[in-house]
Amino acid sequence: MAGKIHEEAARQMRPDKAKVVDEVWDDARIDEYLTKQAMGGESVAFSLLLNAYRSMRPADFERFIPKFIAQGFEISARDAQGRTLREIIDGHVKADAFKDILTRYG
Repeated sequence: MAGKIHEEAARQMRPDKAKVVDEVWDDARIDEYLTKQAMGGESVAFSLLLNAYRSMRPADFERFIPKFIAQGFEISARDAQGRTLREIIDGHVKADAFKDILTRYG
C-alpha cells in the first residue's frame, strides 16, 4: 500500500509537460543564450555554457560554441567548485556528442 501511495504522490508532483520535437533553433534563438544572466554564484561564461548544454541539442550547441568563443568567453570556464563543463558531463550517459564538441573547441 505504501508503494502505491508513494507512486501516486510522485505522479501528482511531476508537472505535465508535453515532449517538444523539431524545435526551431535559428541564429537569433542561439544568440539569446549569449545574453543570459549568470546563475547564482557562477561565472557568466560557465553559466552560459551550462545553460546551453541543458537546453540545446548537440547540433545547436555546436553552432553556439563558436559564437560563445567569438564573444571572448573561455570554453574552459569553471564552476564555483572549480570544474569545467566537460568535467561535469563526463559521466553523463547521453553527453558524448557534447563532450566531443567541447573537446574539439577546447
